[in-house]
Amino acid sequence: MEEVAEFLKKCGTFYIATEDGDKPRVRPFGVVNIFEDKLYIQTGKVKNVSKQIEANPNVEICSFLDGKWLRLEGKVIRDDRREAKKSMLDANPVLRGMYSEDDDNTEVLYFENAKATFYSFTEQPKIVEFWSIKRKFSLTILILTWEVGIWKR
Repeated sequence: MEEVAEFLKKCGTFYIATEDGDKPRVRPFGVVNIFEDKLYIQTGKVKNVSKQIEANPNVEICSFLDGKWLRLEGKVIRDDRREAKKSMLDANPVLRGMYSEDDDNTEVLYFENAKATFYSFTEQPKIVEFWSIKRKFSLTILILTWEVGIWKR
């Protein structure tokens, strides 16, 4: 996840795709943050992108830098906690002119069960996946169940 966040930060601008009814919508974003082992993005609740994400939380991000590009797909989950908003704004102080952790507009969203693929013309694709704690816990239980031989068919 850290590699994905660093790449997006180095790009400066990346593009997020959503769905508006039956139409695709793509727009530039520019900030990410890791908080509590989750990758967050930020927007305003009054924006169309927020409404589109509420209707369909599956998004994809694309970014390009120095001959490499990244596609990040996953479901984003709204986190209304003040501390999540504060962490994003502290990490990206340029946002403080427009947003506050105490306003009703600031929206931070984290990726749940995401898949990032790094591409280039000279290397094989590299896949990075990161999951929510709940999925990690379920997968761990599944693996442990399998390893101790109590798997039921």
